[in-house]
Amino acid sequence: MYEFLKYEVRDAMTADPITIGPHTRLREVEELFEHHDFNGVPVVDGQRRLLGILTKFDLLKAFSFDAHALAPHYDTIMEQPAAAIMSHDLVSVEPRLPLSRLLQKLVEMRTKSLPVVENGLLVGIIARQDVLKALRRATIQHEIPLHKDSPA
Repeated sequence: MYEFLKYEVRDAMTADPITIGPHTRLREVEELFEHHDFNGVPVVDGQRRLLGILTKFDLLKAFSFDAHALAPHYDTIMEQPAAAIMSHDLVSVEPRLPLSRLLQKLVEMRTKSLPVVENGLLVGIIARQDVLKALRRATIQHEIPLHKDSPA
């Protein structure tokens, strides 16, 4: 378990994640969510600068009922670009952040994943499941003996 304290975000993140551009239609985003079972996807520009995150929750909010639109038209909403509904209030982490600090951040924020940004560019995504795998890996490595006693 102590091995986990040595891990950094870069040791557990998904590098070079699937992204979308700000002009990607919501219809395409919905298909991406279905095919990959993602909860959210980073929105980046041509240089991979992080512009926002579009989540399933953001997609649901696009269909919210209000006094002006009691029944929003599905096709009209699905033709909107990602930039129209993506979340702009971003929290990101750096690749060298200790995984133990990230774990605390994920718990405090009650979030499922965070983008990993280095020098202003998106380099990865780190999710709850990545942290759990790292915890498991640290425990397994701790149980493996350092020296094998078997003859060569």
